[in-house]
Amino acid sequence: MSEEFDFADKGNKIIYETEAKGLNPGLIVLLVVVGLLLIFLVGNYVLYTYAQKTLPPRKKKPVSKKKMKRERLKQGVSAPGE
Repeated sequence: MSEEFDFADKGNKIIYETEAKGLNPGLIVLLVVVGLLLIFLVGNYVLYTYAQKTLPPRKKKPVSKKKMKRERLKQGVSAPGE
């Protein structure tokens, strides 16, 4: 029978000192969360660049006649018919 434990007697308490085996569960959760976040961000960037290349540019909203008249008056050009 091999001795795997080092016994340290301190009063009434017996402390078993062993080496940690495997990875810390908190570290595994952290790595998984960071990995998923990284995949999400890289995927968004790839989709954004693909959309910029393939989709046509957005159409501008039509300007109302009232706003066009106002802009012309600001520039000093009289509206036709006045």
